[in-house]
Amino acid sequence: MFERFTKDARAVVKGAFALAEGEGVRTVGAEHLLLALLDREGSRASFALAALGLAERREAVRGALRETRRRAGLTRAETDALAGLGIDVAEVVARVEEVHGVGAMSEDVGDLKDLTGRGGRRAGRRPVFGREAKGVLERSLRVALGRRERHIGDEHLLLADHGVTFEGVSRVCPPVHPARSAGS
Repeated sequence: MFERFTKDARAVVKGAFALAEGEGVRTVGAEHLLLALLDREGSRASFALAALGLAERREAVRGALRETRRRAGLTRAETDALAGLGIDVAEVVARVEEVHGVGAMSEDVGDLKDLTGRGGRRAGRRPVFGREAKGVLERSLRVALGRRERHIGDEHLLLADHGVTFEGVSRVCPPVHPARSAGS
């Protein structure tokens, strides 16, 4: 599948890996792909994100993702639902972090353990794609195939899982190669 990726799409994937490595996590998540898309400049997806007003909100998006990770991936809606049941997620996070350190509830941040139970990051091990990131990559292929396009660009990664529609991207970025008709 990666042979179909454009230079911009490959740069997004490399950027997502760099972000995951910088955080010391074992898996590249969909959030790393989103942040890498936000970091791009001069590509089709970056133009679409700028038109949607997200380019200047990059740091706010980073902060929201960081806070979601601190809450063990719970969304704001899930946190509110738990609050309705009398569970204060912020208090739970604070108590866990008090005992185990900041970010202790994050999926795979911190003192990683290998299969032998020894602490620390295994030397030379790169992060791998997590389930959500794999899903984004698979859906980006389906989006491209559905549009009868032979390449997967960063705009396909954006369309695959980040709430952006093809029509929205088309308004700000006309297709490089118009979709072929079914008869050709």
